[in-house]
Amino acid sequence: MSVEHDDLCSVQCIHEEKVAATIELMPSEDITQALAHIFKTLSDNSRIKILFALKHNELCVCDLAAVTGSSESSVSHHLRLLRADKLVKYRREGKVVYYSLADEHVEKIFEQGLGHVTE
Repeated sequence: MSVEHDDLCSVQCIHEEKVAATIELMPSEDITQALAHIFKTLSDNSRIKILFALKHNELCVCDLAAVTGSSESSVSHHLRLLRADKLVKYRREGKVVYYSLADEHVEKIFEQGLGHVTE
């Protein structure tokens, strides 16, 4: 019994010019690993909720806990991971620390992903 694979070529051929051109464009191993790490960080539902909230408002840990229905400890843990990957930033105002998205790149990544899953 044979299995058909519509997603596989039916002949073995390599388009050498296209392969060579693509290899030239390929980012370094360090860059692909860093990007994979960012996507790994983004692969958590709680962190997605935090990013969504921060896309709309600058919030403190207490606010984020209330918005996401998580404990402050859990939110703080997720924020540490998001900060380590430079996805969020913070500023201190007196005794309160406010978080926001790190920059417009993070907002664009988030918007693109959200747009893709809601189409």
